[in-house]
Amino acid sequence: MKTALLAMLRRELLLAMRRRSDAVTAMFFFVIVASLFPLGGGPQPALLRTIGPGVLWVAALLSTLLGLHRLFADDYADGTLEQMALSPTPLAWLIAGKIGAHWVVAGLPLVVLAPVLGLQYQLDTPALALLTLGLLIGTPLLALIGAIGAALTLGLRGGGALLALLVLPLYVPALIFGTGAVAAQAAGLDYWGHFALLGAMLVVAAFFGPLATTAAVRIALE
Repeated sequence: MKTALLAMLRRELLLAMRRRSDAVTAMFFFVIVASLFPLGGGPQPALLRTIGPGVLWVAALLSTLLGLHRLFADDYADGTLEQMALSPTPLAWLIAGKIGAHWVVAGLPLVVLAPVLGLQYQLDTPALALLTLGLLIGTPLLALIGAIGAALTLGLRGGGALLALLVLPLYVPALIFGTGAVAAQAAGLDYWGHFALLGAMLVVAAFFGPLATTAAVRIALE
């Protein structure tokens, strides 16, 4: 099953390389949204340091939504998803491979860009490190939650808007704990509790996310 998982991961990454515009669009959106706030808010270092982590997290949330509706749509349209469901390999493993590849393409670049964009908000090195660590834990969580929403809205007309309405409220805990860690560090408080909760949510989502997504995909195929 691990071989099938790795094969699916490789397949999705190759397809993503052929559709580089999707990943590039998400990265540009992240950069543009994160760069607009310092321009609109003015050169006030204290204000920028306060709003910076929240703005970067919200920009990351919105960027991950851009390509989420296509996570299963193309395979659903050409029948590949149905063939996956009929294969002897458990569908949950194949779904996990698709989600992992989606994070590598849509989430990991945001983690890499975040500390660079954080410099616009006058964040110091410890704050940038915590912001990056939070996104490193949080973006896979966003991908796992988003995959459930993408599967639930699979094949629906206007599914993109419905997907955003379903998924964004579920992103709120990740946003709170991700930004809360940076705020706690700035206030001189212990911030590891935020990461512990964020990590616990990721572990739970990593176990139940592919199973819930698989169930939603099977419903869409019926």
